[in-house]
Amino acid sequence: MQCIRRQPKRTASQENILLEQSRRVAALNGIRLGLKDDKDLKFLLKGSQLLKVKSSSWRKERFYKLQEDCKTIWQESKKVLRSPESQIFSIEDIRDVRSGHKTEGMEKYAKDVPEYRCFSIIFKDQRKNLDLIASSEDDANHWIAGLGKIIAHSNSMNQKQKLQHWIHTCLRKADKNKDNKMSLKELKDFLKEVNIEVDDYHAKKIFQHCDKSKTEALEDDEIEEFYKILTERKEIDSIFQMYSDPEGFMSCQNLVRFLYEVQQEEDAVVAAPALIQRYEPNERAKRGNAMTKDGFLMYLLSDEGNIFNPSHRKVYQDMTQPLSHYLVSSSHNTYLMEDQITGPSSTEAYIRALTKGCRCVELDCWDGPNSEPVIYHGYTLTSKILFSDVIKAIKNYAFQTSPYPVIISLENHCSVEQQKVMAQHMTTILQDMLLVVPVDGNKSQFPSPEQLKGKILVKGKKLSRQEDPINGNNNLEAEDVSDEDEAAEIEDESVKTKVEQKGKSDTLKLAKELSDTVVYCKSVHFEGFDDPSHPRAFYEMSSFSESKALKLAQESGTSFIHHNIRHLSRIYPAGWRTDSSNYSPVDLWNVGCQIVALNFQTAGTEMDVYQGRFQDNGFSGYVLKPEFLRDEQTKFNPKSITEKTWGTKKKLLLKIISGQQLPKVNKSKNSIVDPKVTIEIYGVQQDNNKKQTKVIENNGFNPNWNEEFTFDIEIPALALVRFVVEDFDMSTKNDFIGQYTLPFTSLKQGYRHIHLLTKNGDPYSSSTLFVYVNIQDCE
Repeated sequence: MQCIRRQPKRTASQENILLEQSRRVAALNGIRLGLKDDKDLKFLLKGSQLLKVKSSSWRKERFYKLQEDCKTIWQESKKVLRSPESQIFSIEDIRDVRSGHKTEGMEKYAKDVPEYRCFSIIFKDQRKNLDLIASSEDDANHWIAGLGKIIAHSNSMNQKQKLQHWIHTCLRKADKNKDNKMSLKELKDFLKEVNIEVDDYHAKKIFQHCDKSKTEALEDDEIEEFYKILTERKEIDSIFQMYSDPEGFMSCQNLVRFLYEVQQEEDAVVAAPALIQRYEPNERAKRGNAMTKDGFLMYLLSDEGNIFNPSHRKVYQDMTQPLSHYLVSSSHNTYLMEDQITGPSSTEAYIRALTKGCRCVELDCWDGPNSEPVIYHGYTLTSKILFSDVIKAIKNYAFQTSPYPVIISLENHCSVEQQKVMAQHMTTILQDMLLVVPVDGNKSQFPSPEQLKGKILVKGKKLSRQEDPINGNNNLEAEDVSDEDEAAEIEDESVKTKVEQKGKSDTLKLAKELSDTVVYCKSVHFEGFDDPSHPRAFYEMSSFSESKALKLAQESGTSFIHHNIRHLSRIYPAGWRTDSSNYSPVDLWNVGCQIVALNFQTAGTEMDVYQGRFQDNGFSGYVLKPEFLRDEQTKFNPKSITEKTWGTKKKLLLKIISGQQLPKVNKSKNSIVDPKVTIEIYGVQQDNNKKQTKVIENNGFNPNWNEEFTFDIEIPALALVRFVVEDFDMSTKNDFIGQYTLPFTSLKQGYRHIHLLTKNGDPYSSSTLFVYVNIQDCE
């Protein structure tokens, strides 16, 4: 039996001293956040009782409190043997704080409580929402406003402030006896906390260097000295020295030279003074129109020093071309939170997809009880949600991330009666958002994303004997149309049995009311590429399984490109992907397929590449295809590249210099990461490539690689670059640490920081790679 060693009980005066220290630390962190003496922050630091809601029968009181680091929230738990770590969640993990009944849980289980007392915390990862009820409106407002302020202020901190905040939090954590001093043992614990393995000799050497008072403990200025040693960036110092004078100042003229010669910034003369004003912390240097080492580091860590071109964070492409000329961010079976067979369906999945920039969402509609259509994955055990609730969620979130059109892709299995209910819900809930008539009388080609701003389009079946959707309708009430049943393609025995029992019909009776909601996206079966003498109407579009689409791309690439200039094509995952895995979208983008639908709920390489492509053009969900995928005369075929004008071939030189504050993958105290970086190129077949650095052992805090790689890029307009950092493991699969993917055309040259993203695509607060980029035209 293991004995538990009890901590000696503190005296009342010791408790008071610790309490006062804790208040001081909290006040200091409040100042760092720019929230000095903020009443909401003070309320959160004090904490309050809240009712946690899980179901109609589970509603329990728990105490919640913001910790002194102003970064984490402690929640009371009644579970036995629950670890202290599991009772804490970070502010950085919060995606959104919603007031009122704005989640499924609140809608179902808290309708009896006034909205003004309710709020929900939405997390970035796949964690369940935290639905809470405050005892009063004031308490709820404190929590909503306080959390909102902390999130906003944390996001607006520069990298140096974030680093300082993080290191001081780790220092506080390592200070076990809370005496605001650091012993040699605590220093070694701290180094492990920040992901560095230092042998006893080096730890002692650092300690003795900083311990100026010779008291065997570091305090105040000595801890600051230790902080400076720890955060030194020698690789940046050496760059700075090449352009600075002996006094440590980089003149504006030398900054212009650096920006122009190294960073390849064309507007260097205008940019240099603005960068000094924005990032230089030293007032004397600022007055002299010069930059110190600190200012230079601040610039390199800022958006202007990012590897992703900051001008591409805004919509910069021509948005007045026909809709079919754009790649469109699209989700498959959007309602699913997990797998395709037994997982939950949720309106939250639509909200998550739309806030990630998705512009085409899918609704599988079936007859539900009480004449209310439901959405779920037919023939499976996935849960059901109301069609009307999904339409409300789409209305509320469609244009929060992007103003450009949203396409509702309907897979309709409903009776005529419930189809009429679907049409009624869409027209009454979406109102003017729903596009029901052609734009500006355009009858020969698609309108543009610009013309369709703020509009929701329906993709679905159209009555065949109706007049075409562009020129008006006749009075037909309902008739049979060909059925589309992607759920029936699932490779699962229980699903196949249910499909056979149902006796699948090839036709479906379609209600005129639902047919009338379809204007520009009429679903038709693919019968082959157009006969030039009898072209299909531009608004007719087909859906292809990934295997069918890849076969067409392989065998008839140029024909597929021509088809996709005039028509929309939607691609969906193969039926065997019951685990909601994804396929690579790249080969399908290369032949101009617009609506390449992925399972947004599944993290991984495919989703990283997807989000990398769509962070371009202001994260609008629409990316203009290259000219050679829009030109009616194009002969481009990604499977056989010939010497044509598909853009100048490029040589990419990448130097992976160093990493900063890589997160611990294994939370065990003694586990330190062994990082390595892999650079992956995605594009046409000739461009696909992968190269990797050596492994740096036991250093996730500031590993140095200094390794150069070159890549030949045949078709730059179609290429993407992905940087992946992994924790190397000799015996098992490497653990993922972070990644960043961007289009080749969005790369900035020179010395740049890459701000790494988590597995779910959210930014880490201060994990970066430092690299050098150079792009040359090939001879």
